[in-house]
Amino acid sequence: MSAAKPPVVMIHGAFCGSWVFEGWARCFRDAGYTVLTPDLRHHGAAADHAALGRLGILDYAEDLGQLIDGLGDLPVIIGHSMGGLLAQMLAARGKARALVLLAPAASWGVWPSSLFELAGAQALFLAGDFWHRPIRPDRWLASCGLDSLDPEQRARALSRLVPESGLAMFEILHWPFDLSRASLVDARQVVCPIMCVAGGKDPITPSGTVRRIARRYRGRAQYRELRDASHWLLLEHGWEKLVSQTLFWLSRLHEDADAPQPDGRTT
Repeated sequence: MSAAKPPVVMIHGAFCGSWVFEGWARCFRDAGYTVLTPDLRHHGAAADHAALGRLGILDYAEDLGQLIDGLGDLPVIIGHSMGGLLAQMLAARGKARALVLLAPAASWGVWPSSLFELAGAQALFLAGDFWHRPIRPDRWLASCGLDSLDPEQRARALSRLVPESGLAMFEILHWPFDLSRASLVDARQVVCPIMCVAGGKDPITPSGTVRRIARRYRGRAQYRELRDASHWLLLEHGWEKLVSQTLFWLSRLHEDADAPQPDGRTT
C-alpha cells in the first residue's frame, strides 16, 4: 500500500442500501479514510423497481467498476453478502487493493454447505418467474438474517429493506442453471490480500460456505469466524469490535507494504 491511506468502497448486499454501512463508514472516516458507500442501481431513493427487474449482477459490477475507475487510486473494498460477491468480481478485474468480505455470497461454482441455503434458493420459485422482475423482501427470510439484532433494531432494518433484482438472485442462487456464468470469479486473478469473516450462526451464508470461499484464494485469504454472530455482521452486537479488527488488519497491510525491502526500496 502507498503511504497515504487508500480510499475505501463499501458495497451493501441484496435488498439493502448504503445505510447498512453508516456505522462502519463513520468509524473508517474517523480513522482517516476517504469512504464511499454507493447505493447499487435502483436501491436508493430514486429507485425504479420496474427497471430493477432487468438488472443482473454484471450490471452492478459495471457501475461499481466505473466508480472505482474515477477514484484515481485502487481502493480497499468491503462487501457484505451480495456486496461481498461483487467485491470478488471487482478484484478479479484488478480493481481492489484489498478485500474485506463479510458473510459474502458465493461465486459461480461454489456449492452451498447447508440445507437452509438450498431451501432458500428453491423457495424463490414460489414467486413464479422471479428472474424477470423485482422481488420484494420476504419478511420471514429477511428475519432469519436479522435474528441476532434486538427487536427494535430488527424492526428498523426490516422497514428499510427494498426490492431486489430477481435476475441477480437467479445468477447467484441458481448458478448451475446460468449459462452466462454471470457470477463467475477467476480466483487466480484475485491477487490482493483478503479477509473473510463468517458468522458462526449465519443461516444465509453459513460459515462452511465462507470457508470454501476463503480456500479458493489459498494463502491470500485470512478466514475469521465470529462464533455467536449471524448474517448482519454490520449491525449486530459487537460490530464496533469487528470494525476495530478490520482497521488493525488494514494497518498491518499498510506497514508491511511500507517496510524496506532488501535492496532498500519499499513495495
